[in-house]
Amino acid sequence: MSEHHPIRGALLCVTALALFACMDTTTKFLAERYDVPLVVAVRYLGNLLLMVLVLGPAYGRRMAQTQRTGLVIVRGLCLACASLMVGFALQRLPVAEMTAITFLAPILLVVVSGPVLGERPGPVGWAATLTGFAGLMLIIRPGGGMALTGVLFALGAVAANLSYQLLSRILAATETTVALLFYTALAGSIVFGLALPWFVSDRVPSLLEVALFASLGVYGGLGHFLFTAAFRHAPASLLAPLNYLQLLWAGLLGWLVFGHFPDEVSLLGMAIVAGSGVLIALKTRRPPPKRSA
Repeated sequence: MSEHHPIRGALLCVTALALFACMDTTTKFLAERYDVPLVVAVRYLGNLLLMVLVLGPAYGRRMAQTQRTGLVIVRGLCLACASLMVGFALQRLPVAEMTAITFLAPILLVVVSGPVLGERPGPVGWAATLTGFAGLMLIIRPGGGMALTGVLFALGAVAANLSYQLLSRILAATETTVALLFYTALAGSIVFGLALPWFVSDRVPSLLEVALFASLGVYGGLGHFLFTAAFRHAPASLLAPLNYLQLLWAGLLGWLVFGHFPDEVSLLGMAIVAGSGVLIALKTRRPPPKRSA
């Protein structure tokens, strides 16, 4: 059993969220210059290569061992679809606002889990969901400068991510974390790898762009590894509310790289979405298991 180190777990989680924000910021930078499927393909292929090189020697065939392979593959395809939608959304939306919209997925999960997993959202869950939607309306309000197509792509990412999270909950009882990570990288690599010949650019990338392309797999692979490792040291009740710190990272990087800072109304909407998510996380938390004497 892993030792309980909440501070270490929190630091790992916050670092992973920073890496995810770096990945989104880099994706936006590259997606404004190259086709989105090309950018996403490089990310997944780099992620898969990193997993094989780093985890392959330790896990070997266990990386590919599953009990419900069909659902595991569908889960990976859902995340691949979400990644594509996020890429298209980032072409059209600021990083912080896009991130805030996609955070509707864990909020909606509380409602959808009722009919699918038999979990009742309760009054707090419904209130947090409705409040989250109110926050979304402030972000995508008419006259707020959000491109409609970008918002639609972001909402498509929410739907795909919601399916991904539902399947993650279902498969957590039977599948290992490393197998789920491996098949996620494999599914995206196959789908976007097959499409890659149609999106290869004639443009010769600069050294900076080559480095940024290479960083995508590192951000994704290392971020997911640290995020998973965080749960070995701290309970989910502590880490779940920290997820919304990604909004802070996204806003900071969006300002530093693209010079964009959300206006007051959008900031209020983002705070409402984050607050709704934290409320749900606190509502659904479970006490850590008691240690044996």
